[in-house]
Amino acid sequence: MNTASLKQDYKDRIVPLLVKEFGYHTVMQAPKLKKIVINQGLGIAVADKKIIDTAIAEMTAITGQKAVATISRKDIANFKLRKKMPVGVMVTLRREQMYEFLERLVRVALPRIRDFKGIESRMDGRGNYTLGIQEQIIFPEINIDNIDRLLGMNITFVTSANTDEEGFALLREFGLPFKK
Repeated sequence: MNTASLKQDYKDRIVPLLVKEFGYHTVMQAPKLKKIVINQGLGIAVADKKIIDTAIAEMTAITGQKAVATISRKDIANFKLRKKMPVGVMVTLRREQMYEFLERLVRVALPRIRDFKGIESRMDGRGNYTLGIQEQIIFPEINIDNIDRLLGMNITFVTSANTDEEGFALLREFGLPFKK
């Protein structure tokens, strides 16, 4: 199944199913996946600048799109943090790259998690969902021999859904393995 088929699956199977389930008047009311944002907060990077470069390289390998460093907005003395210091890495995926990443996440990466029993089904109240991942090594693009430390990440699925039920139904149909 290639990325075009996941997009096609959305048009052919998921939209009619959602229209029927929620009683929409038109297919345009059916929620859709707008973007996927992958974010890594790297507070440890304050001490070591190479961590940011490594994280950018890994995130770029995982997503197939250039990652950017996120910078701090203000000084926080307790954390030895200065304004405009890099404190994280993020990528925003849309269109084809988004579907390709979603496919790899569901089919390859999530099943590689140890003792995997499904993901939590708590939405944010507006139909969006954030998935926390503890280790970047679940992605096959990461060579385990080359990593210095395990870094977690947040993957946020932004949908056009108005309610959590609609967003949940959309993501469930895309194949995200929610706990029962």
